[in-house]
Amino acid sequence: MTSNAHLQRQPTIIRQKSKSSLKREWTPMKVLSTLLLLISTLVFIFPFYWIVTGAFKIQTVATAIPPEWFPLKPTVSNWLELFKNPIWRWTLNSFIISVVEMIAVCLVSSTAGYVLAKKVFPGRKIIFTMFIAAMALPKQVILVPLFTMLADFGWVNTYHGLILPAIGWPFGVFLMKQFSQTIPGELIEAAKMDGCSEIRLFSTIILPLLKPALGALAIFTFIASWNDYFSQLIMVRSTSMMTLPLGVSMMTTQSEFMTNYGVLMAGAALASVPMIAIFLIFQKAFTQGITMGAVKG
Repeated sequence: MTSNAHLQRQPTIIRQKSKSSLKREWTPMKVLSTLLLLISTLVFIFPFYWIVTGAFKIQTVATAIPPEWFPLKPTVSNWLELFKNPIWRWTLNSFIISVVEMIAVCLVSSTAGYVLAKKVFPGRKIIFTMFIAAMALPKQVILVPLFTMLADFGWVNTYHGLILPAIGWPFGVFLMKQFSQTIPGELIEAAKMDGCSEIRLFSTIILPLLKPALGALAIFTFIASWNDYFSQLIMVRSTSMMTLPLGVSMMTTQSEFMTNYGVLMAGAALASVPMIAIFLIFQKAFTQGITMGAVKG
């Protein structure tokens, strides 16, 4: 009898718990935070929406005041005008430069960060301090001497002239050094006692443990390289070596000293596709890296 009464009371208790949990889920503070998140999401998404819809507007509609929030008479003329130019060549240049730079930065930064975090040698702190100081220097400060040096080497208007100066990224070394410090020293010592060489230790044990940080660094590097308009403007001399952002900018401003905003937005929409793809590919590792950094920081 007692057990039956207990069983009859269970659904009531469950319903009460469910109601109380629902009440806890939708507290005024949670409703307010949800609304703020929704508003923030719309604010961040709106520029991308404006670019995509602007790519289907003619010039007079794209610059009209008050603005037309949605293209009532969509057109593909901007895309046809965009593809009259060597857009695929510019996309290929951007892709080669960004991917090679991303791989090189991840490799160099992970190696340097691991050495600075786990190896003891004279001047280690001074070298790391120099990396920190280099992060404070804007790229424009070194652009003139860098261009002079690359011109002496004959590397202007070449792939390696655009890629090699960007490989030693101080932020990448700093990020990987901070993550390498979280690797237990006992794990490294145990691997060495088992006869593991330094190359095998780094490639089979350290790199897999750094995977979340490498995912975050890969996204940061690819986006920074893909959007590096200023350096490419200085280093590139021919149309065939232009990158996608540089080519679209030159194409939309070179005629009649007036910007064609419809074509410009079509080029910007096209240029955003690889960045979205890279983020989706490394999204899981990126989230893990940010979460680990937040917990351990």
